[in-house]
Amino acid sequence: MTRIRDLETQADLDAPEVLRRACAQRVRPVLMTALVASLGFLPMAVATGSGAEVQQPLATVVIGGLVTSTLLTLFVLPCVDSLFHARRP
Repeated sequence: MTRIRDLETQADLDAPEVLRRACAQRVRPVLMTALVASLGFLPMAVATGSGAEVQQPLATVVIGGLVTSTLLTLFVLPCVDSLFHARRP
């Protein structure tokens, strides 16, 4: 959202172009952050040793949350912003 607001104030672009540019600029950092965190929890998710019965559900929930939040950030948030963009002054 911050990148969208920055582009709106800096550039003389229409709303769809602002959303395209903001998403294109933020996709790599968002994906890299989620990927690194998910890969960090992967050994916990596949562990079978002692204590794995506690680690596996926790790791699964964290990885699922990362995937969900990444999809929401990259796809749903720009769509919601475009819906409300017409209502802004």
